[in-house]
Amino acid sequence: MEKIYIRDLGVRCIIGIYPDERREKQDVIINITLEGDLSAAPVSDAIEDTINYKFIKKSIVRMVEESDFNLIESMASRILDICFEDSKVERATVTVDKPGALRFARSVAVEFSRQRDSESHQK
Repeated sequence: MEKIYIRDLGVRCIIGIYPDERREKQDVIINITLEGDLSAAPVSDAIEDTINYKFIKKSIVRMVEESDFNLIESMASRILDICFEDSKVERATVTVDKPGALRFARSVAVEFSRQRDSESHQK
């Protein structure tokens, strides 16, 4: 499987469980790896033969900016749902970093991976 990376996507949103985190938008940094059979794309040079990463990115930015998750785990799971809206995505990994979440640490991050099961792929 070939891979497409979306690296260091910065978005601002309401995220956190504490009252001071719920008042103003904070930065999150999202990294995504999309995997699928993209072997036809270099030959055809056609968008139809690859993962439409621009559409996925726009959908993620819209969802995150409008969200108010308590946990970055919930956000990462929802981002994975969006990735699989593209039928060419066979596997995806999402990392969500929350800079400044812990004193003395650059960020706190979660990483979730999911693979399309064969049943849902055939539907």
